[in-house]
Amino acid sequence: MLSPARTGLGWGLLGVAAFSLTVPLTRVAVGGGGLSPLFVGSGRAVIAALLAAVALAVTRQRPPRGAQWARLAVVAGGVVAGFPLLTSFALTTASAGHSAVVIALLPAATAVIAVLRTRERPPARFWLMAAAGALAAIGFASLRGGGSGGLHWSDLLLIVAVLAAGVGYAEGGLLSRELGAWQTISWALVLSAPLMVALTAYSAAQHPPAGTPGAWAAFAYLGVISMFLGFFAWYRGLAIGPMAQVSQIQLVQPVMTISWAALLLHEDVTWSTVLGGLTVIASAALAVRTRLNRAPGTA
Repeated sequence: MLSPARTGLGWGLLGVAAFSLTVPLTRVAVGGGGLSPLFVGSGRAVIAALLAAVALAVTRQRPPRGAQWARLAVVAGGVVAGFPLLTSFALTTASAGHSAVVIALLPAATAVIAVLRTRERPPARFWLMAAAGALAAIGFASLRGGGSGGLHWSDLLLIVAVLAAGVGYAEGGLLSRELGAWQTISWALVLSAPLMVALTAYSAAQHPPAGTPGAWAAFAYLGVISMFLGFFAWYRGLAIGPMAQVSQIQLVQPVMTISWAALLLHEDVTWSTVLGGLTVIASAALAVRTRLNRAPGTA
């Protein structure tokens, strides 16, 4: 029988493995699969919201109260609307491997936003490592296109997507202590459903979806796994714990994503991608570990 620690790590790894396919499959859906980025980014949330509504109804969850709805709106804006929509548009031109390196900044960004949100006072080393990761990600993105310099518009979208997700993850981590882990993302999905349905309908009216079978399969994965079931495994792992160890599993996600991009999309893994990814991941890992060592009970 597995120990609770190994069980938590196993569930956490399962969640990260599910999320690691998000970027490559988004690229499949919007990068030639025939589906528009607005349809993919909003439609996947509609699918997940339907599943969330069923789960909440079957388990008879108590609705949030008062200010919790406003906080859920922050979570929804970050991880239900912001990150999926921004990355869907970015991946119309950016490769999955390139995007994975920029998105590797997410754990550090989440830690920084959580520090600001909870008014922690981490050591200077935390800020140094977080800044190093940000500079590495921006520097890597600026070298795109054979070292021509300057950020491409898709890189700017990816950076904003990281910030949006960081806000959503940080607020969601705090709110999950009150509502429960999977309940938080489920209520956020339900809250955002009217807007996502409207965006999906608008996109379908403007550009009737006519994707390839592969694009539709990727879209189904994004809605069912990336936006819903993946969170169940991830949050279950965090709940079993130890949270400090399980949370750091997310640092292997960029490596998985780059591997999937090479396997599924046949993207070349260049030395700049490897070095850029390792630098961003190492900086994020040091920043996260510094914060966890200083304040292990925080979100």
